[in-house]
Amino acid sequence: MEGKHQENILAQPEVYSETRIPCEGGLRCLCWKILLNYLPLERASWTSILAKQRGLYSQFLREMIIQPGIAKANMGVSREDVTFEDHPLNPNPDSRWNTYFKDNEVLLQIDKDVRRLCPDISFFQRATEYPCLLILDPQNEFETLRKRVEQTTLKSQTVARNRSGVTNMSSPHKNNAPPALNEYEVLPNGCEAHWEVVERILFIYAKLNPGIAYVQGMNEIVGPLYYTFATDPNSEWKEHAEADTFFCFTNLMAEIRDNFIKSLDDSQCGITYKMEKVYSTLKDKDVELYLKLQEQNIKPQFFAFRWLTLLLSQEFLLPDVIRIWDSLFADDNRFDFLLLVCCAMLILIREQLLEGDFTVNMRLLQDYPITDVCQILQKAKELQDSK
Repeated sequence: MEGKHQENILAQPEVYSETRIPCEGGLRCLCWKILLNYLPLERASWTSILAKQRGLYSQFLREMIIQPGIAKANMGVSREDVTFEDHPLNPNPDSRWNTYFKDNEVLLQIDKDVRRLCPDISFFQRATEYPCLLILDPQNEFETLRKRVEQTTLKSQTVARNRSGVTNMSSPHKNNAPPALNEYEVLPNGCEAHWEVVERILFIYAKLNPGIAYVQGMNEIVGPLYYTFATDPNSEWKEHAEADTFFCFTNLMAEIRDNFIKSLDDSQCGITYKMEKVYSTLKDKDVELYLKLQEQNIKPQFFAFRWLTLLLSQEFLLPDVIRIWDSLFADDNRFDFLLLVCCAMLILIREQLLEGDFTVNMRLLQDYPITDVCQILQKAKELQDSK
């Protein structure tokens, strides 16, 4: 695709809010990277920026996955490495062993979530064409993240950390129970599944952002990003899907991370304020429906928490989520637009909600019935234009 063509498209953001970003020739992948501020508009600087960022990600792999694996193997094999200052029972919080065990707690929760990512499709269980050679080098003797999980004896209930509040993070559409750990197809040596790549991205993000670390639901944000980049028809871009996804996910999380921090819930940047904003917007656009929901004491926490926190990734199938994200990322006020999308979703089922009782309406809101996302986006655009 010619640079001039790219610049012409990107100079017209209104194209994105009304139509789908074409995926032909990897255009969607490229546009998302630009819209998420991973790449600038100036094509001439892409090569140097990508080389720098991908090199930085390789360094993260070495420091946070490869070196700890080597250190753990060395400490377990060579007695001279197990010193008084650093041994498995050392209570010192700065101990390498102590850090290793704390990392395992986070890793176990990540592993639990990524293994069940998008159960409606087989993509994440399949082997990637571009496994991480740094990790899978047969000359290395350190453990992979998957081996760390398989070897740990931590209990899952000790590591659960979510922001689900009064509603479940998982949609009924996607709530299929994942197979047990040993029921997954074992891939040949030298291969790794796509979910393992997502696991690595989230683990490194947690290590680099200890203030938030990993919170349940982040896997649902990184999943569509990685899927989009890992299916890029351009093999030169697809080969680096892991690193590119990591930085785009990091940039996106910088905008929405407040939704995952419980201490900020009641602040103006917190999720409670945003959920109430859905209702205040609905009151402006459809006061009758607003009063009906109020009368039935249907609080936005019951459904809008998941809608907003996970960017609707649990309400629709993956191709539709990607279509919604096209419009979301391209909007100048992307998260104000998300509020309008949520409001549009309510208005489009207003007749059912007005007729239903509490139980029926809760079922509608937690298992949203409309699958035509273009209809939803069009309604959201109408609401936006009517301001």
